[in-house]
Amino acid sequence: MNPFEQGLQQNDANYVPLSPLSFLERTAMTYPDRLSVVHGRQRHTWRQTRERCLRLASALRRRGIGHGDTVAIMAPNIPPVLEAHFGVPMVGAVLNALNTRLDAAALAFILEHGGAKILLTDTEHAAKMKEALAALAVKPEIIDIDDSEGPGGECLGAIDYEALLAAGDPTDAFAPPADEWQAITLNYTSGTTGNPKGVVYHHRGAYLNAVGNALVWPLPHHPTYLWTLPMFHCNGWCFPWTITAMAGTHVCLRQVSGQTIYDALADHGVTHLCGAPIIMGMLLNQPADQRRAFDQTVYMMTAAAPPPASVLQGMEELGFVVTHVYGLTETYGPATVCALQEAWQDCDPDERARLKSRQGVPYPVQEELMVGDPKTLEAVPKDGQTMGEVFMRGNITMKGYFKNPKATNEAFAGGWFHTGDLGVWHPDSYIELKDRSKDIIISGGENISTIEVEDVLYRHPAVLEAAVVARPDEKWGETPCAVVTLKKGMKATEREIIDFCRDNLAHFKCPKTVIFDALPKTSTGKIQKFQLRERVRNLTDHG
Repeated sequence: MNPFEQGLQQNDANYVPLSPLSFLERTAMTYPDRLSVVHGRQRHTWRQTRERCLRLASALRRRGIGHGDTVAIMAPNIPPVLEAHFGVPMVGAVLNALNTRLDAAALAFILEHGGAKILLTDTEHAAKMKEALAALAVKPEIIDIDDSEGPGGECLGAIDYEALLAAGDPTDAFAPPADEWQAITLNYTSGTTGNPKGVVYHHRGAYLNAVGNALVWPLPHHPTYLWTLPMFHCNGWCFPWTITAMAGTHVCLRQVSGQTIYDALADHGVTHLCGAPIIMGMLLNQPADQRRAFDQTVYMMTAAAPPPASVLQGMEELGFVVTHVYGLTETYGPATVCALQEAWQDCDPDERARLKSRQGVPYPVQEELMVGDPKTLEAVPKDGQTMGEVFMRGNITMKGYFKNPKATNEAFAGGWFHTGDLGVWHPDSYIELKDRSKDIIISGGENISTIEVEDVLYRHPAVLEAAVVARPDEKWGETPCAVVTLKKGMKATEREIIDFCRDNLAHFKCPKTVIFDALPKTSTGKIQKFQLRERVRNLTDHG
């Protein structure tokens, strides 16, 4: 027998399951009077935030919520969403943060599939949520969030969020998870071939990726973090837990715009923020006379489509240091980082931007990253040219897809997580994405399935054939472009096609451009999307 195993067993003194809930306990104990949350006129300390989270947990428990139950929340980046990231898992329940941009049909599917027993919903979204709830045979209990900084709206439940907290007891004890593999959150993908898939995170992965964020970014103690990235996106890339661990200040931002960001930079001394390249566009395109001056260096983490060189250079001139990351819902958000090298500073701006826009190397908390052959799982050469699929494995990979063992097994085939993204591996071990095998379009940080948009286009009475590809866009990174063949003798305008899509899809998914033409096909009738992408890439404005 191994002598290092004799009498050296795991016990309560030497092993505690990892959970990001511990970050709140430590920070509130160590820095109880430091500012934790800024939201409009509201200010909370870490002592108050902990109390509010405990009250939420207590109130949920008294309503019968416990281990394995789902609690959904529909709200912008406001304090209740942050509090739910702690209060819900404190009772062993699973948090399902809903994408506020989805339409009622998608929300109804998610609520039903996820089995939400309680829904916390901001009154601004009452009309859409009312429509979604009407489609459910079994409805969750509704708790309204009537945010003082919001526009208001109809109340759908019998009690509001603040009354719910008042009914909770902050002295109620809560037990950390007995098993770090226990589910903590449920996040839905945008769906590539039909309904979205529910991605299940565990306490261990949430803890580790929260720490990973601090390891790959210049993130000191007490950062002031601006919530420009939606907390419903992969649980805000785990930053609700990261900023709490670092005893920082969460600056909530209900409405994201160039003006509100500049105001936060100037008024609150924001030091860090995350978001898609569209956030950079907001800052760069804000009229000079409407910008607010700020003195501090601001660190920004961005993902999605790599920003153009001119955008990165413009951000540097504004006083921002940009870090490019890459990940998926299935990897708790970012799992790779384009780790900056000192030698890059000596490169010309275009070359430096090219290097900085690569997807990079693994997070320290993600064990392995590989570009390989999707069939053999053999690694491709690190020559920057040979294309392969991006694979990952490690502790910040999801538990699997909720109620979908087939999709889970396919995603984990061969002991790797199959991202479905195609890229190359450079000699310095940095990866660079080249295409998406499932034709997903990433617009403003949102995933858009071309298949879903095409399905709607085919429902238009004048459309014979349709294909959707990404068109590069300076503001959004990329937007959907539809190439449509009309039925003989039928007519339709670009505006009519777009409006039809807007009547049947969430607006961010709809084509911004429509081209009327025949579709290029192979001899077997398969549409050659690579030709369409090339054509769309070379388009001038609606050209």
